[in-house]
Amino acid sequence: MHPGYNASGMTDLGGFAFQKLAFSRVKKILFVRCMKQRNIKTAFGQNRPIFSGLVFGLLCLIFLPSVVTAAAAAVDDTGKKVALPQPARRIITLAPYLTELVYAAGAGQWIVGTVTHSDFPAAAKSLPRIGNYPALDLEAIAALRPDLVLAWKSGSPKAQMEKLHQLGLTIWYSAPQQLQDVAGTLERLGRLAGTEDTAHAAAQDFLQRYQNLKNRYSHRPQLRVFYQLWDKPLMTVSGAQIISDVIRLCGGKNVFADLEVLAPTVTQEAVLTAQPEVIIAGGMPETHGHWWKRWQRWPSVAAVRNQQLYFVPGDLLHRHGPRILDGAEKMCRVIEQARQQKNAKSFN
Repeated sequence: MHPGYNASGMTDLGGFAFQKLAFSRVKKILFVRCMKQRNIKTAFGQNRPIFSGLVFGLLCLIFLPSVVTAAAAAVDDTGKKVALPQPARRIITLAPYLTELVYAAGAGQWIVGTVTHSDFPAAAKSLPRIGNYPALDLEAIAALRPDLVLAWKSGSPKAQMEKLHQLGLTIWYSAPQQLQDVAGTLERLGRLAGTEDTAHAAAQDFLQRYQNLKNRYSHRPQLRVFYQLWDKPLMTVSGAQIISDVIRLCGGKNVFADLEVLAPTVTQEAVLTAQPEVIIAGGMPETHGHWWKRWQRWPSVAAVRNQQLYFVPGDLLHRHGPRILDGAEKMCRVIEQARQQKNAKSFN
């Protein structure tokens, strides 16, 4: 029998719902009792509200803050504050990069379900699967009884996310657009899971490494870069996508930064017009279809003419977790290689 289902095949969420209801009633009772006051007459015949007893008043001062204030809370990337009565202990991640972030924040042991391609770190490979991020298994998610669902704002399917909201699940949305957002996400996940120290250490390590790359590459002479997200159809990234921030970090300029869509489809003619000095592919295996051979038909493009076509593994750049700096380091190296070649030609 699938965990979370009873003999009739119906999802057994009764106990979970009852626990939430009971906790809610306790909060209400304690709040009312603490705030209830008696009217007693003073020597002047006036009514003055006071607490029914000094001891009970002291108990209110001790326990009321823990009831009124959530034990774990963090604002998500939509600006919504997500509050939990206690640190998350049954987490579902709806994107591979969110799985990586939770492990990095020290809370990987509390992931109870994730999507198909979550394969890093190695421990993630054995996690229960709840579909993939374009098509989620809603029954499997409900059966796992999560106290926190981590979703990718621009990637998780909207219709299915709405159904998860209707089930009453707590959902926290992530939508990093700049590299420094990764560190902020680590900090917030640490607060939600009660692993603040581990998450803070990971965030600080990330920021230090980011700063080292920035100091080394961001002020180098700028090169025009076309990032090939996919080949058929030809897709790239706009300036609002985090990969564009990686290009900026490396001292490059995204030739399609002005486009509004995060991952727009472009024509080869548009690339020819943009005249990139470097073409970097990352959305397909390095040998898939020999993508670079297709560009050899366009020697008028500077990147093709000078053979400045490179590949960076997509898992490193497309997953917005700590490993994105591994991808950034590789990208910075190939852009620097193109820069050095350009400088050598100019010198000759």
